[in-house]
Amino acid sequence: MNSSHDIIIDDTTLRDGEQTAGVVFSKREKIAIARMLDSIGVGEIECGIPAMGAEEQSGIRDLVDLGLNARLITWNRALVPEIEASIACGVQAVDISLSVSDQMIVNKLRKDRNAVKEQLKVALGFAKQHNLYVSVGGEDASRADLAFLVELMEITRSLGGDRFRFCDTLGIMDPFTMFDKVTFLRQAVPEVDIEVHTHNDLGMATANAIAGIRAGAKFVNTTINGLGERAGNAALEEVVMGLKHACGIETGIDTHRFREMSLFVAKASDRPLSVSKPVVGSRVFAHESGLHADGVIKDPRNYEGFDPAEVGLTRSIVIGKHSGTGGLIERYRGLGITVGRKLAEPLLELARASACSRKRDLSNRELMNIYLENETLLKAA
Repeated sequence: MNSSHDIIIDDTTLRDGEQTAGVVFSKREKIAIARMLDSIGVGEIECGIPAMGAEEQSGIRDLVDLGLNARLITWNRALVPEIEASIACGVQAVDISLSVSDQMIVNKLRKDRNAVKEQLKVALGFAKQHNLYVSVGGEDASRADLAFLVELMEITRSLGGDRFRFCDTLGIMDPFTMFDKVTFLRQAVPEVDIEVHTHNDLGMATANAIAGIRAGAKFVNTTINGLGERAGNAALEEVVMGLKHACGIETGIDTHRFREMSLFVAKASDRPLSVSKPVVGSRVFAHESGLHADGVIKDPRNYEGFDPAEVGLTRSIVIGKHSGTGGLIERYRGLGITVGRKLAEPLLELARASACSRKRDLSNRELMNIYLENETLLKAA
């Protein structure tokens, strides 16, 4: 398994993220996203597809001109003209993608395995002749024959390719199978680094990405907010925090801007952020039930796996149907009102009733109104 700081995040928000149906980033937004990714320590940014034409190429050149610390890499089919377009943009690294499953080789490309191997040799040979860093992308690798993937990795090794991208293109893998397959490939061709690229069609992109890393992958593709085609990709914020807190693996990423970045990308992509989005949702540190609120008030570690400040959030005590007196007292304390246990009980009944009628939790103003409207009556009781 990889240890701390061995992992390199290759964020593809600007490529696969923008391939989300209906999403378009402006040049200004792309520059802002790239700068944010660079500022938090992301090692590599997949920044576009030069073969799309002049406008895309211009945008990529703008990113190159920023002089970021992160390496910029472009996505290409394994075709010489597309690699030439990347070279013209000024990048020093390319991903060259080939379909590697028999399903796609036969039913999409109308070719055979030998044709794919020859295509790889030509494209990779050309790229290395031009001193490019090359990731060989195995489209639909999760459905490919492992022995064939080993053949492709051997070709990659023999021609000086730098890594092989294992793509779960359809998002159909489970973490256990991902771990087994990446382990097999790492042992078969240990000289070639592996990158994992996972999709979220079954809701397992983050788990699959982490499983690949634990199996020995050095590179992992992510997108901010999990943007990407269909159900999206592994979310940057989830992968980084999952590695840190579930696996004890530090990536060297500064996580404090995650919430800020997520909000920016949500707006730029016109994909609103769910309040319960893991890691960065506005309500993932909101506590309502009496038991949980009481536990958090006593020690946040009772019900929080990590400090919300790590990702740019704060916790909140919510007053609603399931609240207890401890949470209510704490919430009023935040409003500058001291409420004892005796007064808290009838106030809680009123607050719960109001929350049920409104079918939501209560705002500060609503809580204040409940207190002021009933202050005399409650104290008299």
